[in-house]
Amino acid sequence: MRVFVYEHMTASGTGREPDSSEHDLYREGRAMRDAVAADFRLLPNTEVFIFSDQDVPVDPYTFNDAANNADWTLVIAPEAENTLLDLAEEVWPSNSRFLGPTDDAIRLTSDKLALAEHWQDHDVPTPITTDRELSPRAAFPIVWKPQDGAGSSVTFLLKSAQDVSRAKEELEAADHTGPMLVQQFVPGRATSVAFLCGTAGQVPLLPTFQLLSEDGRFKYRGGEVPIPGELAERAVKLARRAVECVPGLIGYVGVDLVLGTAEDGSRDYAIEINPRLTTSYVGLRAIADFNIAEMMLKAAKGEALGELKWKAGGVRFEPDGTVNALGDPAPAKA
Repeated sequence: MRVFVYEHMTASGTGREPDSSEHDLYREGRAMRDAVAADFRLLPNTEVFIFSDQDVPVDPYTFNDAANNADWTLVIAPEAENTLLDLAEEVWPSNSRFLGPTDDAIRLTSDKLALAEHWQDHDVPTPITTDRELSPRAAFPIVWKPQDGAGSSVTFLLKSAQDVSRAKEELEAADHTGPMLVQQFVPGRATSVAFLCGTAGQVPLLPTFQLLSEDGRFKYRGGEVPIPGELAERAVKLARRAVECVPGLIGYVGVDLVLGTAEDGSRDYAIEINPRLTTSYVGLRAIADFNIAEMMLKAAKGEALGELKWKAGGVRFEPDGTVNALGDPAPAKA
């Protein structure tokens, strides 16, 4: 079996330089690519190929040729500007099987407004989301974010009218021209649940806490896994509702949530679905007593996964792929 793992940031060289505004996404992409490729290589009679950081830039012909020579192609790419969807559409006509959702599922989950409206139609709790123009007369606090963004890029927590002009200046400086959304801010603990999806159903992996910056920009700082049992149950219950109403989810997908202070879960909200591998993979694989990549393939084939077993203990993982046991001192920052 031949598996082609394509990670867009490293293959295109986007964010490669440390001073780039997209360097964080580049590091996350490299960490995911290396982790999942290593797991695929553990499978018997499996050849795995990637585009290394030295191969950039990769042109469409090279991508198509690689996909045509693979049995499976896994694409890791941002949803912004239809990047993930465009790449997936390049795979579908090839000889390779795409290890990911259908085009309709990617299209729906990549559009945060469409997904919010879809969830509302299916009674999945989610913050009020609108594409109306940002106004100093809004009902603060609110979140202002791209309709198709990834990695919390140009995402702002606005607490008052005074924050509006500053956020607009930062958006202009970032040269972002895509549509923006205004979303109700819901307080709570940022959490994610990854699922292995296929025609046999959606199997949740252990929920993780997301570690986000406290500067109002929601920058991703990694995560912790596992989380306390009652919170984990609430997270899985809500995340399952969020994915079950979205047809066409295949392979590894991540659901972002906010768990509120109400113990009955009445203030828990689904925020978005990432229709692709997420950085939680690097933490989850460290405590999985099974090969997640192998189970991802089984799910995509429509096979039942059975019980997934986990090791004792927990870990904290960082966007660059660093993993440390919970309780260990955090590594020094350069």
